[in-house]
Amino acid sequence: MKRTAQVLLLVLTGLGLLHTALFTDLYLRYVKEGLRPLLIVSGVLLLLLGLAHAMLDRGPAKTEGHDHSHGHEDDHGHGHDHSTAPRIAWLLFLPALSLLFYAPPALGAYTASHAGSEAVKKQKGFAALPATSPLPMTLTDFTTRVQQDKELAIKGRSVEMTGFATPVKGGGWDLTRIIFTCCAADAQTVKVHMYGTPAPAANTWLAVTGTWHTQGALGTRTAAAALDVHATRNIAQPVNAFTDDLPLTPS
Repeated sequence: MKRTAQVLLLVLTGLGLLHTALFTDLYLRYVKEGLRPLLIVSGVLLLLLGLAHAMLDRGPAKTEGHDHSHGHEDDHGHGHDHSTAPRIAWLLFLPALSLLFYAPPALGAYTASHAGSEAVKKQKGFAALPATSPLPMTLTDFTTRVQQDKELAIKGRSVEMTGFATPVKGGGWDLTRIIFTCCAADAQTVKVHMYGTPAPAANTWLAVTGTWHTQGALGTRTAAAALDVHATRNIAQPVNAFTDDLPLTPS
């Protein structure tokens, strides 16, 4: 890869990071919101590094009266800037350009269908549930209540959860959220199985209202993380799609 191409790659990558982190919410598809400042700093550093290399490469022009013998040696010897990088290195331009012109799709139902549901952490005590009906809950909170709350506070309660649809092999579907600890590479999945309604199209974002589907002993690990669906409505993908928090309205 020629020196000019290396400089161009640095500049494009820096511009792509800055574009994604400063002017869009697309970076949330790949990293947590708290990493935005680091993306901006990385973009600035790459851009400055590329520009610095470009300025350094603008060296003084060669003297016309140079020795022809040296010129001949340069033509056939080490004077040429031979590239040692493999041609496949040019593929590095694809992710750099994608940051500017085409953002790769976010993780979704395909990823979730090949992952198990995240095991909920043991919780010692539970606060009283608000009287709101339906009660907004995250998928993790619902699963924890169903499997660990000895007071059975979730019994008979109408709850509302949001997530995207993941078809299940053999029939049925799960309401799903993918959770980033840091970035897409360490993503975990939490799912609640849905009963009583046909499976929506994969990756459809929904708000689902229903009650716990009786299966297993409520308040124990045998209880199914499942819902008898009473109503669904399509929603836009929330800004905080890769958390298991209550949804934030897209900006």
